[in-house]
Amino acid sequence: MNNNKSATLANRLIALREELTPRGLDALIVPRFDAHQGEYIAPHDERLGFITGFTGSAGVAIVTADRVRLFVDGRYTVQAQNQCPAELIERDHLFDHPPETWLSGAAEAGWSIGYDAMLLPPRWVERFEQALAGTEARLVPLSGNPVDAVWHDQPDEPFGRISAFPLQFAGESAHDKRRDLLVDMSVREADLLVETQPDNIAWLLNVRGDDVAYNPMPQSFLILEKNGAAHWFVEAGKFEDGLSDVLPDWLSIHPKPAFLSLLSEKLDAGAKVLIDPDLSPAAVTQLVRAAQAEPVAGRSPVTLSKARKNATELEGIRACHIEDAVAWAEFGAWLASAVPARAADGAPVTEYEAEEKILACRQARSGFLSESFRTISCAGGNAAMCHYAADPRASASILPSACYLMDSGGQYETGTTDATRSFTFGTLPEGYAEAYTAVFKALVALATLKFPKGTQGHHIDAICRRPLWDLGLDYDHGTGHGIGHRLSVHEQPQRIGKPHNPVDLAPGMVMSIEPGHYKAGSYGIRLENLFEIVETDSGYLAFDNLTWIPIQTDALLTDRLSEAELSWLNDYHAEVEERIAARCSDEAQRWLQSSCAPLAAKPAGWRQAG
Repeated sequence: MNNNKSATLANRLIALREELTPRGLDALIVPRFDAHQGEYIAPHDERLGFITGFTGSAGVAIVTADRVRLFVDGRYTVQAQNQCPAELIERDHLFDHPPETWLSGAAEAGWSIGYDAMLLPPRWVERFEQALAGTEARLVPLSGNPVDAVWHDQPDEPFGRISAFPLQFAGESAHDKRRDLLVDMSVREADLLVETQPDNIAWLLNVRGDDVAYNPMPQSFLILEKNGAAHWFVEAGKFEDGLSDVLPDWLSIHPKPAFLSLLSEKLDAGAKVLIDPDLSPAAVTQLVRAAQAEPVAGRSPVTLSKARKNATELEGIRACHIEDAVAWAEFGAWLASAVPARAADGAPVTEYEAEEKILACRQARSGFLSESFRTISCAGGNAAMCHYAADPRASASILPSACYLMDSGGQYETGTTDATRSFTFGTLPEGYAEAYTAVFKALVALATLKFPKGTQGHHIDAICRRPLWDLGLDYDHGTGHGIGHRLSVHEQPQRIGKPHNPVDLAPGMVMSIEPGHYKAGSYGIRLENLFEIVETDSGYLAFDNLTWIPIQTDALLTDRLSEAELSWLNDYHAEVEERIAARCSDEAQRWLQSSCAPLAAKPAGWRQAG
């Protein structure tokens, strides 16, 4: 750990503790959330990183007078270890040992534990309150953030431009979307809908923005009244020319800081207010209760409407995946040639160079706008860190003797992409071929599944993991997540994973399937395709492939593949060539032809791990 970094973090913690004392606080909860509970946040909101040095997309820290405990999930275990000095920051697992459980044991009688009520959602507050119920400590909601008070060079709040999203891409007008929401509100007898999710608001109003990297949506809040009037809390100075002229006449524009005050004015005693308890600030629910109104907790009706893509949205998503596949083919051809050649010349390709290359390949494609997340380009042991980020100044080399993983996606005019491929160039690390084969079998197991209506993601997660479990292997991340339509690459509410998620998978949803396996210090493997959920003739549901990128076969132990798995792979590769070859350069066409060549079963032991 860099000594300068440790000293900087130590000084920041001293300043923060000095800020807590006059506020009467004994501890502070610091989540990696902004006011929208977002996964991707603006530099202005990187409070967890400022205090702990941890830059991953999920986590929370608890700061006391003499301890800091950081909680992250399995994707970030190694990253947190590398980024956070052990002498300052204790580390724990976000789900195996939840922060509220630790806090209930650490808190002393009479403690006041502060939290920014605009950063923690109600469900999190409830968890902490329940855990502390048997103690004499209490939670204290704060209207101002102590971290901001000591962050003297804190970046400004984002001010990205906001533009209209054309009906030709959206497929449905804001007026029609509002109509459906008002029906839902009427059924629930709700007086107000409070929406704080930027992607939900962007989808509803058919706008896109540029406040947070990779997320083409403006940060804003919205209130919809049962009479149809809507209030959008956003800075009008961010509007592109002409946007005001195309916004619906039932929409009023207010400065973002006016959100809570106007909400308070709209609250009558007994009014029913729809609020998502997982994806909204606790301050909203607390304000509603203080006004003797009734918060109706439940998933936002916008969230589910947005998740089920209409025909126009699906057409656009399919189209942008073809463009993205061509970019991957150009990248794959370059990678296969450059890695061995550059290594032989003593100037190996670096992780960051490969990251820049896939971006350049995408920039050459029609409709490309930006990356959909920071590309994960990682060689050797770095690939064991699920959300690794290459250092532009000192990234590792991609060598023929090591494995390589790339997880990358794009934002296009008509949709969002996300895919992962694992590559090898020579001798395989011990155990790699066995694990890679199991990961491939896991992908096929779920990709070919047919399942009844009413199935939820946690119902089918084990089907994907089974080939890995058979070998005593697993992965500590979800199996699949929703994908937005030129919105968030990780979209609510559908997901596939071990945790309970009471959301029925439904036609029109777009999801990833991405099993993996990671051996710390040695290698990481992940294969990821996106799929559209469709209804079959039998009435069952199935996954229809959207991603058309070759799956490397060099590391596959084909004697362990069933005839059905081999057939799936060969059919998939034949369709990859058919869909994208004509769009590719001559070099990429040759690489496609080689990569997509039909694979036959080979006898057991045909390839030995190095």
